[in-house]
Amino acid sequence: MGEIAVWASARDGNADAFAELFDLHRDRVFRHALRLVRSQHDAEDITAAAFLELWRRRDAVRVVEDSVIAWLLVTTNNVARNVSRSRSRHQALIDRLPRGMYQGEGAFDAVDAHIDAEHRETTMRGALAQLSIADQNVITLCVVEELGAAEAAAALGIPIGTVKSRLSRAKARLARLAGDARAAVSTTGGAL
Repeated sequence: MGEIAVWASARDGNADAFAELFDLHRDRVFRHALRLVRSQHDAEDITAAAFLELWRRRDAVRVVEDSVIAWLLVTTNNVARNVSRSRSRHQALIDRLPRGMYQGEGAFDAVDAHIDAEHRETTMRGALAQLSIADQNVITLCVVEELGAAEAAAALGIPIGTVKSRLSRAKARLARLAGDARAAVSTTGGAL
């Protein structure tokens, strides 16, 4: 049975059909959630919440190209943003806790590599977070998930031309924000 038939059955309340949809899309939704947040645990929670929203809002879900994946990915963006907001104070406290000491040969290289990787990740995550949710959704669908403009337009309920112009502006703003963050580090000589 194709996904559209499974979705129709799930929409009518069939838990087995919904479980089949979960099995079909959970890995892709999880990978996307993991791109948006730092920890596997958070990504698992976000994945679960996105599917809960799929079940809860099943009468309002937009199906694109006979699939609910685009709706799930946009919902994942929204859930991740909400989780990040609610956990920001807690995470800031945890981030201030001392980290384990690096020891042995290559300790300085390990520390440098860790700091560089953490900084790149933080810079890109910070730049992405500064985009509007509309821009994040277009970046997610067109760049990260490589959907075509027509598919993204259908998923978001906007014209194709809007997707194309929003994508162009979002890419430019993302590049500028990431570049501004790198420039701030190079002029201050430290991490943001």
